[in-house]
Amino acid sequence: MLHTVAKLHYEQEMSQVDIAKRLGLSAATISRLLQRARAEGIVRIEIRDLVAPDELVRDLKERLGLKDAAVVETGGMVDALAAPVGEMLRAAPLREGSVLAIGWGRAVRAVVEAGLPPIPGVLTVPATGGMQQPAPHFQVSEFTRLAARHLQGAPCFIHAPYLPTAAARAALLADPTIAAGVALWNRVDAALVGIGLPHAKTAPDASPATPDEQALAEVAGDVIRHYFDAAGQLADWEGERRMIAMSPDQLRRTPLVIGVATGEAKAAAILGAIRAGFVSALATDIRTAEAVLALV
Repeated sequence: MLHTVAKLHYEQEMSQVDIAKRLGLSAATISRLLQRARAEGIVRIEIRDLVAPDELVRDLKERLGLKDAAVVETGGMVDALAAPVGEMLRAAPLREGSVLAIGWGRAVRAVVEAGLPPIPGVLTVPATGGMQQPAPHFQVSEFTRLAARHLQGAPCFIHAPYLPTAAARAALLADPTIAAGVALWNRVDAALVGIGLPHAKTAPDASPATPDEQALAEVAGDVIRHYFDAAGQLADWEGERRMIAMSPDQLRRTPLVIGVATGEAKAAAILGAIRAGFVSALATDIRTAEAVLALV
């Protein structure tokens, strides 16, 4: 009972009155149980040292060698990262004729839907082929179109699956329209990508992972399906050689790759993405930044 009451109050932030109603107890009983939980060490209240976002930005750049970083208080709203991402793109600098590659994921979706600053004439292109997945955060072509609209630029689509068969891949890349879009990856000026968790840590319905990907037990995360450990070492998997996506070398050659990610659980993945050279700038929240730095 002590553990149940403590979880409801401190983890789910329920009031003592609401807990009493749910458990059929009096508010006075709940108050006594919470006092007992604290006395027995079941609950420990700590005052966190508050670190200014500017200090975290400085530490991220100095200790991880990032070209740029933004740390904001999101209040749980990932779209709060849109403004600092926009500032990074302006400072890149992007201009007419520049190419911006767009990845996929919940954070990328939130940032793109919140809006990017107008930079007329920018070309947007997916960083990967499409996925046969209905979930909104997999719709990379839609993110590419919407980003172009906000930027007042032009989208270029890649109408090919991200993971075709080896035989189909060659045929798809021979198509002039697809080839033209893929060719843009060699001159990307900036990219906006998400940073994924290992599939063992995500719900089965949240990921389009193949069995081979799901078997990658030691990885810390991925960027557009290029997997790595926390040290930044790439993990090999069967699909790596047949993906239609920006290659590791293309990501590393891109002048600015902005990784957008929040959540302390992603700390090792973020660190691995930076060490792998896939991410050269980071937009995140305060707690996540602290968690990343704690691993360095």
